[in-house]
Amino acid sequence: MTIAAVRTHRLSAPLHTPFVTALRRTTTVDTLVVEVVDDDGRSGFGEAPQVWQVTGASIAGAEACVRDVLAPALARRNADDLVARCGEVQRAVAGNESAKAAVDVALHDLAARRLGVPLVRLLGGTALRVPTDVTLAAGDAVDLAAAAKQRRAEGFGVLKLKVGTDAAGDLDRVRAVRSAVGPGVRIRLDANQGWTPREAVRVIRGIEDAGLDVELVEQPVARWDLDGLAWVSDRADLPILADESVFGVRDLVEVIRRRAADMVNVKLTKCGGLLPARTLLDLAAAHGIGTIVGSMMESQVGVGAAASLVAAYGTTAVSDLDAAWWLAWSPVHGGIRYDGATVVLPDAPGLGVSAVSEAKMQTRG
Repeated sequence: MTIAAVRTHRLSAPLHTPFVTALRRTTTVDTLVVEVVDDDGRSGFGEAPQVWQVTGASIAGAEACVRDVLAPALARRNADDLVARCGEVQRAVAGNESAKAAVDVALHDLAARRLGVPLVRLLGGTALRVPTDVTLAAGDAVDLAAAAKQRRAEGFGVLKLKVGTDAAGDLDRVRAVRSAVGPGVRIRLDANQGWTPREAVRVIRGIEDAGLDVELVEQPVARWDLDGLAWVSDRADLPILADESVFGVRDLVEVIRRRAADMVNVKLTKCGGLLPARTLLDLAAAHGIGTIVGSMMESQVGVGAAASLVAAYGTTAVSDLDAAWWLAWSPVHGGIRYDGATVVLPDAPGLGVSAVSEAKMQTRG
């Protein structure tokens, strides 16, 4: 069965709460949904979120890549040769991981729909419920403590606290959140590259000395500073998780070689889709590196694919799959839903997404 069309949909949807990190502040999800259609009219969906400060990918750039390079490479090709098609997507263009991820996921979604099984079944798993953490957007200690109490009341047992905006006050922020939620909640930190290596060690040692029971610290220093990341890892007892420092396999190999981090955050839009993400998870496991799967600010399409990967492959710590939870309303029909701190995958073919929202889309292709 051949690929008849590749379409793109520009989507924007508001968040119910501003999302603030050391890198950016946003009140919307702005994203490109890619739709791959076969000769029978079945559609598979994938997503390329616009996150300028992390991937550098824009909606316009991803759309151009899909339209001018990836769609022609797939035209009239056999949709059932999934591995071959995804390999062609990876080789068709340098960089452009977000666009590649959207097409890769759409091809996987279409393959699962053609077989009549959920995406997780195509990937080799059966679970339809996946736990997630929830992010506490960067802010002052009082606001973070209040948000932590609210998230705990909503059933979240793993809180990802955004720090890195002000190293001098970060210890007080962590202390306030721990005091607010008590000892039964896991707290992890994400500095989003916001600290220098010396600031990172100072804050982490303060946390360790204060006995604040932090689970891990994510991306404490600039993504390019692997020497600094290794320097922090060597001086911290807390596990260090690499995020922005690892986009693809070569990045992870270098982190492993330098012993720069204890864990890695695998994100589909960083590495180019499900095919390379599985390679990263296997490589990390082979070298004793801990794993989580993360999400950007994206919709039920991208989070559904990431959650399906976790459900099939597993990770060593609770994954970061809360992105679609932040949406005030869904820009797609169907797909995942949240039950407290659990992502619920639909028991339906593929990602279970039936359409994108007509009210907020521009379709091309």
